[in-house]
Amino acid sequence: MKRILVWDVPTRLFHWLLVISFTGAWLTSESDEWLSPHAFFGYLMLGLIGFRLIWGVAGGHYARFAAFAYGPMQGLAHLRKVMTGDDPRYVGHNPAGSQGIFLLLGWGLVACLTGIFVQGAEEQQGMATGWAGYALGKMIKEGHDLSATLMLLVVAGHIVVGVAFESWRHKINLPRTMVTGMKDAAQGTPASRPYRLVGALLLAAAVAFGIWWFYYALDETLDQRGAHGDAGAEGPHVAFVGRALADDPKWREECGSCHLAFHPNLLPVRSWQKLMAQQNDHFGEDLALDAATRAALLAYATGNAAERHATEASFKINRSLKPQDTPLRITQTPYWIRKHRHIAASDWLLPQVKNKVNCAACHRDAGAGTFEDAAMRIPRQAAARR
Repeated sequence: MKRILVWDVPTRLFHWLLVISFTGAWLTSESDEWLSPHAFFGYLMLGLIGFRLIWGVAGGHYARFAAFAYGPMQGLAHLRKVMTGDDPRYVGHNPAGSQGIFLLLGWGLVACLTGIFVQGAEEQQGMATGWAGYALGKMIKEGHDLSATLMLLVVAGHIVVGVAFESWRHKINLPRTMVTGMKDAAQGTPASRPYRLVGALLLAAAVAFGIWWFYYALDETLDQRGAHGDAGAEGPHVAFVGRALADDPKWREECGSCHLAFHPNLLPVRSWQKLMAQQNDHFGEDLALDAATRAALLAYATGNAAERHATEASFKINRSLKPQDTPLRITQTPYWIRKHRHIAASDWLLPQVKNKVNCAACHRDAGAGTFEDAAMRIPRQAAARR
C-alpha cells in the first residue's frame, strides 16, 4: 500500500464550496428577509455545478465521470454487499456513491434552474422575467422546493452511508481525504495530477460566473433603485426591488397627505369603487373631493387594482379574496393576515412601527408599492428579541 493523490485541488474546492452554497441556500429558504442571500447561494451553486460538469469530462482521473460510470443496478448490488459486510474498497467513488454524485448534480441543477424561473415568475426579476405568470410560478416553486428536499435527502444518505459508515467499515477518515486529497492504495494504482493552477482558475471562473449572474439577473443598480421608490434606503443590499409601477401625482398628493399613499394594486376594483363611493365617510373623515378629482383617482385606482397582478403581493391578495369580499383595508385581506401572523403583538407597538398601517417601518419599498419579499426588514428592536 502507498499514499497517492486521489482528489485533485479543483475537486476538493468544488466539494466544500458546494457544501457551503447548499447549506446557505437551505438555511435561508424559509424567510423573506433572507431571500437575497438565498438567491446568491443558488446562483453560486449553479456556477459550481456547471464547473463540475466540465470537470467530469476534462478533470483528473478520479474526478472524471468515466471513472465512476456505474449503473443503478451496480449501485444496488454494492449496497447489498455493504449489508453483508462483503463490499470491496474503492480508491475513488464506489458504485453506490457514484449514484449519489449523479443525483446530487441532477437535483442540484433542477433546483437552481427552477429557482431562476421562480425568481422570474413570482418576483418578476432576473433572466426569466415574464416567461411565466404568478400562477405558474407557484407551481414551479413547488417543484423547486421538492428538488431541494430530494437533494437534502441525498446529502443525508451520503453523509450517513457514504461517509460515516464507510469510514467506520474501512477504517479511513473520508472527510479528511476530501481535505488532503490523499488515500492509501495498492502499488501500481494511478494517482491524480494536482491541477492546482489550471483547475483552480477554472473553478474561480465558475464561482465568479455565479456571482456575476446573481447581480446581472437582479438588474440592480443605484439608479434603478432610486427609480423604484425607497427600496434603496439605508441598510444591507436588497435584491428584489420590484419593477416600477404606474404612478399618479394626484393620488400621492391626496392620499399621501394623511398616510402612506397605498398603491392601488393592493386592493381589488370593487374595494376602490366602494371607498370612492363613500368618500364623505372615509374612516371617519370627509375627503371632500370634487367630482373631477374623484373621477381621476377612481380611474387610476381601478386601472391598477389587484386584478391586474402587477406584483406578487397583488396576485396573492386577489387570490385570497372570495368574489363577494370587498375589504376596505389591506389589513383585512386574508393574505395580509396570513403573511403577518407571526408578528408579535408587542412588535406593532414599537416606536418605529406604532400601528399596522405603517408599512414603511418594515417594507423598504412600501412607497413604491411593490412589497417585494427581500425588501422587508423587521426593526432592530423587534429582531433583537427573537
